[in-house]
Amino acid sequence: MNIFKIRKITDSYLPSNQHAVEQVFEIMSVHFPSLKKEKMNEILEQMKNPLKYRFSSNLFVAEDGRSNVKGFAIMFYMSDINFCYLDYIGVKPGRISSGVGGAIYERLREEAQLLKSIGIFMECLPDDESLCRDKREMKQNKSRLAFYERYGARPVIGTKYETSVNPGDDCPPYLVFDDLGNDIYLTASQTKKIVKTILERKYPAFCPKEYIKMVIGSIKDEPVKLREFRYLIKDRPIEKKVAVKNLIPLIINDKHDIHHIQERGYIESPVRIHSILKELTKLEAFKTIPSRGFPDKHITDVHNPKYFKYFKNVCDKFPEGKSIYPYVFPVRNATRPPQDLSVLAGYYCIDTFTPLNKNAFLAAHSGVNCTLTGAELLLEGYHSAYALVRPPGHHAERDVFGGFCYFNNASIAVHFLSKFGKVAILDIDYHHGNGHQQIFYSRRDVFTVSIHGNPSFAYPYFTGFADEKGEDEGEGFNLNYPLKESVSGTEYLSVLKKAIKNISTFKPDYLIICFGLDIAKGDPTGTWSLKASDFKNNGAELGKLTCPILFVQEGGYKNRTLGINARSFFEGFLSTRTAKKNNENRNNLRSPKRLS
Repeated sequence: MNIFKIRKITDSYLPSNQHAVEQVFEIMSVHFPSLKKEKMNEILEQMKNPLKYRFSSNLFVAEDGRSNVKGFAIMFYMSDINFCYLDYIGVKPGRISSGVGGAIYERLREEAQLLKSIGIFMECLPDDESLCRDKREMKQNKSRLAFYERYGARPVIGTKYETSVNPGDDCPPYLVFDDLGNDIYLTASQTKKIVKTILERKYPAFCPKEYIKMVIGSIKDEPVKLREFRYLIKDRPIEKKVAVKNLIPLIINDKHDIHHIQERGYIESPVRIHSILKELTKLEAFKTIPSRGFPDKHITDVHNPKYFKYFKNVCDKFPEGKSIYPYVFPVRNATRPPQDLSVLAGYYCIDTFTPLNKNAFLAAHSGVNCTLTGAELLLEGYHSAYALVRPPGHHAERDVFGGFCYFNNASIAVHFLSKFGKVAILDIDYHHGNGHQQIFYSRRDVFTVSIHGNPSFAYPYFTGFADEKGEDEGEGFNLNYPLKESVSGTEYLSVLKKAIKNISTFKPDYLIICFGLDIAKGDPTGTWSLKASDFKNNGAELGKLTCPILFVQEGGYKNRTLGINARSFFEGFLSTRTAKKNNENRNNLRSPKRLS
């Protein structure tokens, strides 16, 4: 069984991405032996400098669990004309029947839909013997065109696109169009703009102006026609339209309820998750995806391995149903920490109300796996995901736990994603995200933003001030918005818009939102007065962002309104995305009827 994931590379200079790019070039050199090194360098330049080339260039790679590249594709997006262009697609030799090529192309179709483009254009060598003298190429040409026909993509006919630039050239390509199943009419004027754009931007040094003018002048059909299906057979029908991955994957910590402190006053309880789930099911916008397993190294990359070992061992030694609370807080001496496990709890904790018990480690570890699953789904093409986990995590720092938090779920996911691009964290919990701040305070590749109650009156009291802006390389990449004790929904939205503006300026490849619901009116740990309608407005504002987003559950303890507020937030989040998609689709669609 071949298991691989497909991810989009947005920064070719990150070490993990450089390794993937090197493998891509190795595959390209096999499939396209005449391709010179200068052309490969140009591909990197196209990714780096979209303004120069007047299109964005995206590289997609299919990788196995060991980061071995099995296949790749390079697709351009011409935003001013709103179409995608498939430049290269290739699979590692010897893996023709592995399904990698089909999976990559389906991922490209999803990307094209997420961009709201009219479709994907590409060039394919002809299956017409009068155009291709090299008979050895014909079998492969036919196979390639048959592959794309499965998705409804066929050559544009009735034009002179497949005319050689130089009279002696062989096998001039067809222009093939995939409308993504949207049954689009291509008008002549629209097609002329597209063809002109392709020839001028992809072949600026190869296609003379006279040639371009001749090809454009040959486009006269209204609407432009596509070739009849040639390769479809009864047992291999056309693939149905691939839906954009706009359903939000919901990854639930199925071990959260084993961590149940049944003591009076302990509000971080399993009912929190059940309250949220009950309301989310009414939206029909989520699909539950099981959590995956990940190595502990992802945790110890963020948390001190000594703390990880202590937390695991102390929980394992507890009898069922027994908990201890930190009660002694020794001055931290790295060379002589306390030996007694109950005293050592205070060495690794910041408060007196976060207990240790037999199931705390298991529940927290499971929450990390859920959050990493959500992060990996973003790499695989989902535009958003929601890790519905407890215990929460944003108060856990590198060396310590506290605030009901043991492992910093969001920070672990951020570090994981930072190998593939820039990441921003937006913490909208009522309490300051001290864990993220401490973990990333000296890093410039992660932008941490927190909107919270002023630490002069709100937990954790010692961090979250406005003048804490990062240090060393990270100076300027930590932003705190400490707010007053009484905040209305309108006041909160105003600050949220400022935070979003700063995040947009950072231009992250991925955004993690620490989804705290304790900013609601009546929450036992907060002092603000946000209602369901305010949560909907906040969600709508965040829905305008274009980068992939992972929501990670943090606080929220008023169970009577917890689920309603979560549902309202996602109603708003989905409304702005759906409205934008529908408006652009109305502009792109010409007819419900397919022309051939």
